[in-house]
Amino acid sequence: MELGKMVRPTSVKDVDQDEVVKRIAHFLKQTGKVKVPEWSDLVKLGVTKDMAPVNPDWYYIRAASLARRLYIRSPVGVNTFRNIYGSKLRRGVQPNSYAKASGSVIRKALKSLEALKWVDKSEDGKGRILSKQGRKDLDRIAADLRSTAAPAEL
Repeated sequence: MELGKMVRPTSVKDVDQDEVVKRIAHFLKQTGKVKVPEWSDLVKLGVTKDMAPVNPDWYYIRAASLARRLYIRSPVGVNTFRNIYGSKLRRGVQPNSYAKASGSVIRKALKSLEALKWVDKSEDGKGRILSKQGRKDLDRIAADLRSTAAPAEL
């Protein structure tokens, strides 16, 4: 950075949301602090899904998406995340219905983010909030994304 140039403050809300999730997931994968569960190749992400996720880095992407959601709206509990990530349940001849996503996957991803000190439990017991460390790291990733503007590949 050159002297005399001011860096614009950048938050996660200022950049492309799809790209910031990819960057956060890449960061989580590079640090090696997030442990992918051994059951990750067997699990479905909800009752509406027929198979396990195809992308081998799906756990990092889900954890990054949870971190971004907590940045934008906080406090949020597991049940709210289940509603956010749910989808339509196809029931054959009957009309489609809505079904929630898997709570276990969301819970484990939030615990992984808690191990990184990015997420804390809310004081009033109503969900999880993004910690100062998590907000700082996400803002740094967003500032890097805004300055380089090159897409990250997982």
